[in-house]
Amino acid sequence: MDNTVRKNQKDEVPLTYYRGVYKTLDPEAIAWRCGLTFNAEESVFSLRIMGTEYHVTFPDFQIQDRSGALVQSAAENILILHYLCEGKHAETTGKQLSYHDIPWGEVYYRNFEGRCLKRFAYTFGNDPAALRRIMEKCLCVEPLGKGDVGYRFEFMSGLYMSLLLWAGDDEFPPSSQMLFDDNFVSAFTAEDIAVVGEVVIGRLKGMRAAGN
Repeated sequence: MDNTVRKNQKDEVPLTYYRGVYKTLDPEAIAWRCGLTFNAEESVFSLRIMGTEYHVTFPDFQIQDRSGALVQSAAENILILHYLCEGKHAETTGKQLSYHDIPWGEVYYRNFEGRCLKRFAYTFGNDPAALRRIMEKCLCVEPLGKGDVGYRFEFMSGLYMSLLLWAGDDEFPPSSQMLFDDNFVSAFTAEDIAVVGEVVIGRLKGMRAAGN
């Protein structure tokens, strides 16, 4: 079986399942639990993802920006569905967690390291100036003064995380760290948080490709 076909089938199963769950839920209860605004007249939730405003339709789930363009990424659709169906908004205490600190993070760490930390480091480690330019131009960021590049920013409405990058040199390869405000553990599972890392990298690559 072709890898693309296999991946599409892998994505379609959770999408179909969670879309089915989603449409049975009370949208006002979702809004209260997730800390989101629900417009009953238009039947949409308002949600931010990395600085962009989106509407999430109910009961037929779609994520669309203000122009009506749909988010096509299966990973992003599944992630947001998980949050709306099972996640919970909580206020952060200001503490940040490494993936090791997240419940079950130790179990999935090697997977997270390869999918997120190493991929992020090798994507931007030889051009930290590009990452700095993208972050400051496209996102509302808080400089951290750590690493060669370090910023805290809002990943999704009310959920903040930090990216730290150390550039490579002749002696050492590039490296990175991702830290998550402690309210992430109310919103997402450890497996979902690994997807968050992939979504962030994918969006940053897209911003770079767009000339930002």
